[in-house]
This record gives sequence, structure tokens and C-alpha cells, in this order.
Amino acid sequence: MIILGIETSCDETAVSVCRNGEILSNTVSSQLIHNSYGGVVPEIASREHEKLLNIVVDKSLGEAGINLADVDAVAVTQGPGLAGTLLTGISFAKGLAMGLNIPLIPVNHLEAHIFANFLVDPTLEYPFVCLLVSGGHTQLWHIKNMDSYTLLGETRDDAAGEAFDKGARILGLGYPGGPAIETEAIGGNPDAVHFPRGLMGNDSLEFSYSGLKTSLLYFMDDFKENVSISKNDVAASYQQAIVDSLVEKMNRAVYQTKSKTCVIAGGVAANKTLRICSREKLANIRILFPDLSFCTDNGAMVSFLGEVKLNAGYTTNIEFGAQPNLKMATS
Repeated sequence: MIILGIETSCDETAVSVCRNGEILSNTVSSQLIHNSYGGVVPEIASREHEKLLNIVVDKSLGEAGINLADVDAVAVTQGPGLAGTLLTGISFAKGLAMGLNIPLIPVNHLEAHIFANFLVDPTLEYPFVCLLVSGGHTQLWHIKNMDSYTLLGETRDDAAGEAFDKGARILGLGYPGGPAIETEAIGGNPDAVHFPRGLMGNDSLEFSYSGLKTSLLYFMDDFKENVSISKNDVAASYQQAIVDSLVEKMNRAVYQTKSKTCVIAGGVAANKTLRICSREKLANIRILFPDLSFCTDNGAMVSFLGEVKLNAGYTTNIEFGAQPNLKMATS
């Protein structure tokens, strides 16, 4: 079975081909036009998807060595994400599916990030804890089985990825903020500045980053780089504050659910400090990180989950629409 996956939830035009659980191609076109704005401009993102989708689909099919007529089904991100960008991808996918007279499977973007870990290790078994951490979401999930998920905790304000983006802006760094701060933190002392870690008491599994962001803003108002504290130190300390919160809450979730496996999904999963600290803190727990190509938004996770759902007998009416605030089903 060959599934074509399309992902347009934000500013990555991504297409992948999956055949019987194997990713044959994973093509991503990043919209660099947003860099000059310091963040994603929704209207521009939608227009860029319109320009790029035909090109990226053609390239992905070529890399997979197949023709469009070989595709058995199309999977597309339904949400969550930006309304306009989601609609662009869904409209394109509907046209393909109708033209080829093949099934169309809508996919939850968050669920796809979680299932990307099955691409890393097909032996992954239920149940497990998942830390889903990206620009728009910071959540802890107990994944008990397919379509059986319990939300353990989430952020009350900013997501961790958003905290990285806003922190980078305060520090005068580039976009996206996560990689920019990670690069700036190289050689810095993560203990040079003590930034707050939100909601760390009472065994809470929820997150908060607004206080951390405000603390950095006030600190930089009076900051002058000197011998004792450099900008690298500030970036490293800020990054460590975000990571400490993520790792501590993940550790609590594993303990409270008595899980033996924890997976980390989403764009922030690419952060090296998070990977190192997670393995140190949860030394006796099996921890899985997706490959770097599967951390940020990508078509592979969409095509793979689309195949999983199709094999499970999942069907839908082609008249479904974009759902910018789509949630994961809980049980």
C-alpha cells in the first residue's frame, strides 16, 4: 500500500510517500520568507503553500521512484494549525483524491508527531508516556493504545517552542528561536543566571513559561555583557530553565503512570540539551526521540499515520474541513 502524505499546518510545505510502513521519501520546503518578519505570517504562508505544493509533490514522488497513479490513498493534516494553511493543503489533497478516485484520510497533526516514534522504533509498545513539545503545544500524554489517550498536563500559557521564539527575539537572535538560542548557548554557562521554573511544586504536570519570558525581558533591560556573564551564558541559562521544566514534568509523569517507556515528539525534541538531560534524569527509563527529520513538521509522520489508520479500517467523508483547534481524542 502506498500513501501520499501532505502537511501544511504552518510554514513547512511537506510531502512524503510511505509504502507498507517504510518512508520512501520525505520532502520539506521551508518558507524562509518569514525570517525577516521574526515569525510566521499566516496569509503569506498560505500563498507559499499554493505555489509549492505541486512542486513538492512531484519531487517527493520522484524521490520515491513512483508515479501518481501508483498512490493508493492520500493523507493530509486536518489540524491543529493555521486555518488558511490547513485549508490550502486539504483542498489540494481533496483534488488529488477525487481525481485519482482513491481514499482521503484526515490526520491529527499532534497524533502524527507522536506516531513518528514508531518510525524510529517499530518495536515500541503501548502504553507509554509522550512529551509533545513544539511551538504551539507543550503537553504530556499517556498513550494507552491506538485512539486511547489521556492528557496528563499541558501549558497554561506559552508553549516551550513559543518561549524559545520569544526569548530569541528578546536576545536579538534569529527565527526560529529554538535553534537560534541553542547555537547562542554553545560555550555558555547554564548556571550563570537563575531564571524561574514555573509550576514546579505539588507534583504538578502542567507547564508555564510566561514568567520565564518576563524574567528574561527584565534581565536584558539592564544587561551589559561583561567578563562574569556573557550573552552566551544568558542564552544557556534561559535554555536550561525551559529544559529543566520539561524534564522534571516528564519524570513525574513516568513515575505517576508507572510507565517504562517515554517518547518525545515535536520540534523542540531536536534540542540537544533536552536529549542529554532527559537521558540523565530518566536513566532507568527507555526514552525515544524521533530522528531530526521527523521532529519538525514533516510529511512522513502524516503518510505513516494515514497508512496506520487506513489499515485499521478508518474511513471518512471527503467533505471534512480544516480544524485549526483540533484536539486529540481522550479516554
